[in-house]
Amino acid sequence: MREQTIDPGTFGVAARILHWLMAVAIIAMIFVGGAMVGYLGDYNLLLTVHKTLGLVILVLAVIRIGNRLLHRPPPQLDSLSRPERLVATGSEILMYALFLAQPVIGWLLVSASGVPIRIAGGFRVPAIVPTDADLYATLRTVHSVLAYLLLAAFLAHICAVLFHALLLRDGLLRRMTVGRSRG
Repeated sequence: MREQTIDPGTFGVAARILHWLMAVAIIAMIFVGGAMVGYLGDYNLLLTVHKTLGLVILVLAVIRIGNRLLHRPPPQLDSLSRPERLVATGSEILMYALFLAQPVIGWLLVSASGVPIRIAGGFRVPAIVPTDADLYATLRTVHSVLAYLLLAAFLAHICAVLFHALLLRDGLLRRMTVGRSRG
């Protein structure tokens, strides 16, 4: 069974919805993370929102990958050169890996801290590793480094899309938005 698309050059409806839900969650996470690092606002509330968004991003990433495996994406644009195609594919793989790794590492580090993991609504999430101060310290560093890597990848993605949409005008953005029917 194939996912319906408006145009063979656009992603399917489910892929587009998942993409934009993930974009909103990532942007929210960037702001929440920035507020946490800058100690802006109620830190405990920010931490709860951060953990909740992390789990939402993890679930969306798993669903997105499942959708991607079940529904073949449209071919890359003919206007892309071979090196551009390699960069686009590599950056996409990097972002998917970070969408999975970052929340899992966050879950591991909170588990290693020994603090009960609570998300919005007061729900408790089980720890997945035992309390361990050394592991916590290592995971905290890894989580921070990956956060900056994800921010860089996300900004590069936005810049590439803007370059294609505003300068090249090659229809790249339309593939992940409403799209146009051919005819």
